[in-house]
Amino acid sequence: MIDVVLPCLDEAAALPWVLGRMPAGYRAVVADNGSTDGSADIARRCGALVIDVPQRGFGAAVHAGLLAARSDIVCVVDADGSLDPAQLPDVAAPVLAGEADLVLGRRRPTDRSAWPWHGRVGNALLARRLRRHTGAQLHDLGPMRAFRRQPLLELPVVDRRFGYPLEVVLLAAAEGWRIAEVDVRYGPRAAGTRSKVTGSVRGTARAVRDMAAVLSR
Repeated sequence: MIDVVLPCLDEAAALPWVLGRMPAGYRAVVADNGSTDGSADIARRCGALVIDVPQRGFGAAVHAGLLAARSDIVCVVDADGSLDPAQLPDVAAPVLAGEADLVLGRRRPTDRSAWPWHGRVGNALLARRLRRHTGAQLHDLGPMRAFRRQPLLELPVVDRRFGYPLEVVLLAAAEGWRIAEVDVRYGPRAAGTRSKVTGSVRGTARAVRDMAAVLSR
């Protein structure tokens, strides 16, 4: 069994599809970050383990999910329906085979509307800085990931906001982890929902600011 952490904030519209696409042998751990739309109840009805995370922030939700997880290998994926959980085995495969320590899903948009220009530009700028800092040939800080749980928990990650995904990669690279990318499909979010990051220029700017602060440390 592989646990899959899904940070969640008001994703009621997407959760039934997302949890319904969970592959056999993968258990959903929904880290609910203060949803007010019934997301937690929907996730429970769909069979997920749900944990309440009162501290707001993407990193806070993922960290709490990791603490609740029990499997050796853990995946992380967004709960908004933009990424297909059916591709989790592709992302986890290099870790299971002992070929990589951290695998990131490189998003390949299936529709132009899936990834607004400000999201693509912000991601490209951060990925370029990341390559310069670490030497790892990464092109995306994608939110679908796979890794071994205990080594990641032992990394001294302090960011609990949108800088968390970047800090994990930086610290993993500093520890000599083998980091790889696997292409994954990236589609539009569930109807009626909007990304907290790429859904607006303001959200993207906030994420870039949090990640820039991590790079400057």
